[in-house]
Amino acid sequence: MRRRRGFNGNRLSRAEQLKLLHLVADGAKHGDAAVGMEVSTKTVQRLVARTGGLRPRNRPRSPLRLSLAEREEVSLGLRTGRSFRAIAGMIGRAPSTVSREVWNNGGRSRYRAWRADEAAAERSGRPKPFKLAMNKRLRDEVAQRLAKYWSPEQISHRLRADFPDEPEMQVSHETIYRSLYVQTRGALRKELQACLRTGRAQRKPRGRCRSVTSGRIKDMVLISQRPADVDDRAVPGHWEGDLILGRHGRSAVATLVERQTRFVMLVRLGADRTAEHVSAVLADHVRTLPKQLKRSLTWDQGKEMADHRRFSIQTGIPVYFCDPYSPWQRGSNENTNGLVRQYLPRSTDLSTFDQAQLDDIAAELNGRPRQTLDWVTPSEKLEAVLR
Repeated sequence: MRRRRGFNGNRLSRAEQLKLLHLVADGAKHGDAAVGMEVSTKTVQRLVARTGGLRPRNRPRSPLRLSLAEREEVSLGLRTGRSFRAIAGMIGRAPSTVSREVWNNGGRSRYRAWRADEAAAERSGRPKPFKLAMNKRLRDEVAQRLAKYWSPEQISHRLRADFPDEPEMQVSHETIYRSLYVQTRGALRKELQACLRTGRAQRKPRGRCRSVTSGRIKDMVLISQRPADVDDRAVPGHWEGDLILGRHGRSAVATLVERQTRFVMLVRLGADRTAEHVSAVLADHVRTLPKQLKRSLTWDQGKEMADHRRFSIQTGIPVYFCDPYSPWQRGSNENTNGLVRQYLPRSTDLSTFDQAQLDDIAAELNGRPRQTLDWVTPSEKLEAVLR
């Protein structure tokens, strides 16, 4: 069995590191990538942690520079005692090129192809100063908005709107991610990583959404019977809803999202998520809405909405149910639940939050610019609709 290589054994060449990072960025599991490259899983984990899991940028190598294959030929020639001129003839290079290559990388006895290639790659880089590290005002703006749980993309687009005539106050979302993920770009405080929606310190390939299991509900009206004007989001007042559960599933909060404006409402349920309680609390909450915002509600097939007929009688809002295992049919709500989890993690006892605290969280969410709204906030969009 071949000994696995890693940073503490036979070091990986730059080409091997790049190949590993590409495998991981393409979705390969760390263990599978390790087996394919004959290294330890720990080696892959360390490499990914050091680079933030970002896909490496391919830098074209000038044909004037020695390739890794040519350096390996040089190393082989040195081991067999050939002269610089003989080695140069083998690879089609000038003897002076081989001589400089060898003496700049340890001499005849210490020359190693992978080490020389890695050193050449480091020397060929033309590092630019990191924008966030050089501009304190910009860095403070980004950090302040990250602390409010804005995503890097929201920050990037909103900075363009807030500082249209100041290019030094504009930054791409990828630059923000790299400053958070890559250890050598520590312009932003490391604790701000926790403000990202996932809370991760490195990029990972996207996976499929998990579907929600549910039981059969009496008198359901399926989403296929929902009016066509709901799908195109042309008129306001159509809502999507769901529950998020707290620690051990013993507490819950209802999330409601208006489809056109993405306006969010959070409703306290405490430790009671029976159908009767959910129906009554939701009805009390939506009765206060203006008439033009009370058109329909789309829910998944969770049993907490088994009392949907009473809810519809009390509010005048018909309830439509998604198909089984189809969370994308209420995609605005699924996305919102991910945002809410930044404030209400799964390990939290949600019954400890009162309605005023949930309203404050909803106000923060409604104050974030949204890409789907051309980077205006849900509050601004709803105000325009009502006006």
